[in-house]
Amino acid sequence: MNKAFETNTYQNLFVAYGYDEAEVATRMKNIWETIFFGSDEDKFYFEVGDDMGYVTDTGNNDVRSEGQSYAMMAAVQMDDKDVFDRVWKWTKTYMWMDYGVHAGYFAWSTQLDGTKNAHGPAPDGEEFFAMALFFASKRWGDGEGIFNYSEQAREILHACLYNEHPMWNHDNKLIKFIPEVEFSDPSYHVAAFYELFALWANEGDRPFWKEAAAASRAYLEIACHPVTGLNPEYGNYDGTPNYSRERHHWFYSDSYRVALNIGLDHVWFGPNEALTRAMERQQKFFFETNPGELNNYIYEVDGTRVDESILHPEALIATNAAASLATSEGSAPEQARFFVEKFWNTPLRKGDRRYYDNFLYLFCFMALSGNYRIWK
Repeated sequence: MNKAFETNTYQNLFVAYGYDEAEVATRMKNIWETIFFGSDEDKFYFEVGDDMGYVTDTGNNDVRSEGQSYAMMAAVQMDDKDVFDRVWKWTKTYMWMDYGVHAGYFAWSTQLDGTKNAHGPAPDGEEFFAMALFFASKRWGDGEGIFNYSEQAREILHACLYNEHPMWNHDNKLIKFIPEVEFSDPSYHVAAFYELFALWANEGDRPFWKEAAAASRAYLEIACHPVTGLNPEYGNYDGTPNYSRERHHWFYSDSYRVALNIGLDHVWFGPNEALTRAMERQQKFFFETNPGELNNYIYEVDGTRVDESILHPEALIATNAAASLATSEGSAPEQARFFVEKFWNTPLRKGDRRYYDNFLYLFCFMALSGNYRIWK
């Protein structure tokens, strides 16, 4: 498969599987508009005054750096500069920390009025902020102040490495779950982003990001179980599940994003055989275990079922489909097609838990339809 970074060509896997191109484009537009501009029962983006906006985690009734950064990435991919700038201004106004041990980072959670719920950051927010800002710079050009997008991105990434509590371990080049701990979250590893940071970050920081891309791919290989392909929510640096916090050693909500990250890396920078095999194992596990409309079970990474219900079934369906970006030309193409078709036939989620499921739904649909792109 060609690297989109080199060719600027993005396959529409839906069309490759026989779906109508115009219908795919209409569906893409409707997903975006439902999430950002739909009814109050559907959307989770809200505008504030003339120039700000935020995304609420509808399951927890707060604003998260994760959601704000996701909104910015979605906005730049969908070419909506107004949404992008509104969300970024709200984020800088209420979430950014300019003093203390976390200066240069963003509070991971605030109330809907911007009051900080915590003064600690979550590194996945920072990496998505930086990537979205770089793309905004490339797509729309830099402005002034906080809208000098590329400058803001470089400052974020420099803080991630050289804050008093860095977000990456400087020895093994792996992202941490939070800056104060020495374990990771496999779903934070977005090697495709680090390849671009290695081109666009401060010149002195670029070698680190190149090494981080290679380190993250190697980490995901060992974090995905050798039989099931499943990965834990929190993982030790040796890839084993981290048991320090209850429930997070399971293949659980955060874990689902790994499949999307691997699929995106496959599209942008080419295949990684070990990670393709890992995604084939994951698809095989779910293909054989529970091929119904929704998977309602939680699993240990070895496939042992946990007696507890899943929180985000639509997110799992979407990301299993995104794994097909890496597996569609592999050893089990029927599985790859099965999960894409299952996703196509799954609607957006309704109700209080819709935020996480529908954001992953949006990103997976963008990627599968060839609309999750590198802007350079």
